[in-house]
Amino acid sequence: MKTIYKLLALLVSVTLTSCGGVPEEKSETAGAEKVFSVEEVLEMVSKENDVTRTLYTKAIVGKGKAQGMKFDEDWRKDDVEAGPLPALFLRGVATSIRKSPVPLGLYLGSDFPVNAANKFEGKQADLFEEIKVDQEPKFFYDEDQKLHTAMFADLASAGACVSCHNDHPQTTKSDWKLGDVMGATTWQYPKDSLTYKETVAVLSSYAKGTVDIYMEYLDEIEDFKESDKPEIGDKWPAEGNYLPTAEVFLDSVKKLSSYETMKHLVVAAK
Repeated sequence: MKTIYKLLALLVSVTLTSCGGVPEEKSETAGAEKVFSVEEVLEMVSKENDVTRTLYTKAIVGKGKAQGMKFDEDWRKDDVEAGPLPALFLRGVATSIRKSPVPLGLYLGSDFPVNAANKFEGKQADLFEEIKVDQEPKFFYDEDQKLHTAMFADLASAGACVSCHNDHPQTTKSDWKLGDVMGATTWQYPKDSLTYKETVAVLSSYAKGTVDIYMEYLDEIEDFKESDKPEIGDKWPAEGNYLPTAEVFLDSVKKLSSYETMKHLVVAAK
């Protein structure tokens, strides 16, 4: 587990290191000043989420199903030998964040959710109609909750998303297609601007959430009694009945997402 959390530190430091790091004489100031608007930070963490979920959906769920792996909404039940569906992977990340000291909120909603509790209402329902047209993020201040809120389009990026939602027994829409706006991820934060340190804390809390839920999945596999357990190592389901370790999975996330995010952090730090 220590190795995993070292990797988390790497996720938020790799580009700083490659660019020479935060200048020592400025690091304390950079950490204390308000350097990012809440909109910038929520966009950063949303991009990290897009990369992570797309990788999980396509490379783990999509390719895994082709190898006979199972993914189920009841994956945590003792008699179900399966992994979390993409929406439940996100829910696991959100649960981890909620348990952290970082006041970052995350949830997924839709106008045709499988779970009725995730149906958008009020202002969010109105903004989601706009998102379905232009796929642009929407920002607003939620007066009831006193939280700055951002909504980002959640697209049907893989066949696994489409088939799962179309075939689900509780679905309220069965004609989803690749590329459809299926819903929106909603992020919330109480402050209108963040320091450098607060921004890194937000990104770290998201990264830790991905570790927590992925590790929970791997732990679940260890308890499989009847299903064929995939070999866990440095290979992916595209190569056979394999799953990457958490280190390998997160290293791929880092390579795909860290540059743009860390570029913002490096500029702010200097």
